[in-house]
Amino acid sequence: MARNKSRVLLFDVDNTLTPSRNKIEPHMEQLMLELREKFLLGVVSGSDLHKIAYQMTSCPNKNSFDELFKRYNYVFLENGLVAYRQAELISKKCIREFLGETKVQEFINLALSELAKITLPVKRGHFIECRTGLINVSPIGRSCSQAEREAFVEYDREYKIREKLMTKFGENYPDGELSFAIGGQISIDVFPTGWDKTICLQHLVDDGIEEIHFFGDRIYPGGNDWGIYHDPRTIGHIVKNPDDTMRQLLELLEILD
Repeated sequence: MARNKSRVLLFDVDNTLTPSRNKIEPHMEQLMLELREKFLLGVVSGSDLHKIAYQMTSCPNKNSFDELFKRYNYVFLENGLVAYRQAELISKKCIREFLGETKVQEFINLALSELAKITLPVKRGHFIECRTGLINVSPIGRSCSQAEREAFVEYDREYKIREKLMTKFGENYPDGELSFAIGGQISIDVFPTGWDKTICLQHLVDDGIEEIHFFGDRIYPGGNDWGIYHDPRTIGHIVKNPDDTMRQLLELLEILD
């Protein structure tokens, strides 16, 4: 079967292709290599290039950046605000330039103030990460261990720490200038309204892609896959974890073949 250049399979990363914040499993990596022969492939994540390159290569002896761009036709980082096609940077939106330093600092000060009011079983470091296209806020701190991360997931599921934090942020931006979405296991993505994962779709449409299949796990209001899943330009697939993604892909292959 020749590669279909009018169809793309577009994937979220954490808990869709990989365990959250961990490397892709070899069997999923092999499936991606096989799919690459038949379809255009893309990933869209809230993380930056270094994190995604690390996650998407199972072999530590290979250049992760080369492997990432070799395997995926499109790499959309920071919710698509940093966009690559075949390793070529085609678009980059900077939140600091868009909002200005004063507004960025106003939000950071607000976030620090609200984080200081939260008591958790543990808190670690690296609570705020200013990326190119968004600001990432983590109540527990991104320096937490894997065990602490997993414990926070359960705690957050019960006490809705991130949901309550997003509500507080929203109360301070009633004009809708900023949007907030739960991303990954421990954080919130903050970005100008409209700068969500749907922003990557226009690049695909402009390239003549006629059919966009999107796979993601955070398909609920406030989740960072909600908008792109419901966008009329995509055919959405809700997944529970990487194993479920693989199962659905194998079923889809039978249809698309």
